[in-house]
Amino acid sequence: MTEPSWWTSPYEDLRAEAREASGRRIAVVTFDLPERRNSMSTAMTASWVRLMGLLREDPDLAAVVVTGAPPAFNAGGDLSWIVSEPDAQVVDLRVRMLAFYRSWLSVKDLEVPTIAAINGHAIGAGFALALACDIRYAAADARLGVPFTSLGLHPGMATTWSLPEVAGHAVARDLLLTGRIVTGQEAVGLGLVSLAAPADEVLGHAIAAAERIAGAAPIATRLTLQAVRDGGHASYERALEWEALAQAVTLASEDLHEGIAAAAERRRPTFHGR
Repeated sequence: MTEPSWWTSPYEDLRAEAREASGRRIAVVTFDLPERRNSMSTAMTASWVRLMGLLREDPDLAAVVVTGAPPAFNAGGDLSWIVSEPDAQVVDLRVRMLAFYRSWLSVKDLEVPTIAAINGHAIGAGFALALACDIRYAAADARLGVPFTSLGLHPGMATTWSLPEVAGHAVARDLLLTGRIVTGQEAVGLGLVSLAAPADEVLGHAIAAAERIAGAAPIATRLTLQAVRDGGHASYERALEWEALAQAVTLASEDLHEGIAAAAERRRPTFHGR
C-alpha cells in the first residue's frame, strides 16, 4: 500500500489513524475536542473537509470509522457560532448554513462504507452526522436526539431527509417534533442504530465491522453500497436493472473467481479489486 497523505497530515480538533486489514486500509477518525463535547468548531469543520477530500483520493481505503474522544461522540454545532450574526439577513444565513451542511455531509461523498461508533452523546448536528454514515453502533447509555425545535431552530444537516430514510417517517416525526432524547439501547429498537454495547466496546465493534468490509471484494462492496445508499432504488424494476448490470460487472471480475475458489478450498479469499 502507498503511504496515505491523510494519515500524516496535521488536523485541528480532529485525529485520523490508519489501520491495515486484509491488505487494505481503514481510517479511524476521532473528534478531538472533549472539553466541548466534540462540538463542531470552525477548526474541526475545516479539518473534516480537508480529511474527507484526502480520503476520497486513497485507492487503498476500504472503510471509515468515525468516533469521538470520550465521553461524547459529537454535541453538534457550536451554539455561539450559530447565533453569532443576530442581524444577518435570511438570504445570507441560508448561504452560511448550506455551506456548513455540505462541509459536514461530505462524508457521503466517500465511495466506501462509513461507520459511526457513537461512543457517547450525539445531539443535533452530531446525530445528523451519524445518520449520514452507512452503519451506526452506539453506546447503550449514550443519549441521541435532534432537539432543534426546543432551541427555536428548524432541523438542519438534512435531518428531515435522513431520519425518515434511516428509521421511517413515524420515528422521524416523533423525534423531530417532540425533541425527545433516546438512549443507544432504545435506538436499536427504533432502527436508528444496529447495535448497542458498553461505551468502551463500541469502537471495537465498529473496527471489527470495518475489518470484515475490508476482507470483502472491493468492486462488489462499492457497487452494493451504491445500490443501498440514500434510500435505495426508486422502484422494483430499477433494482432489477441495476442488479443485472452490477452483478454482471462482478461476474467479469477476477475477484469473483478468487472468491469461488477460496470457498471451494475452504480458505480466506485474497481480493485485489479487479
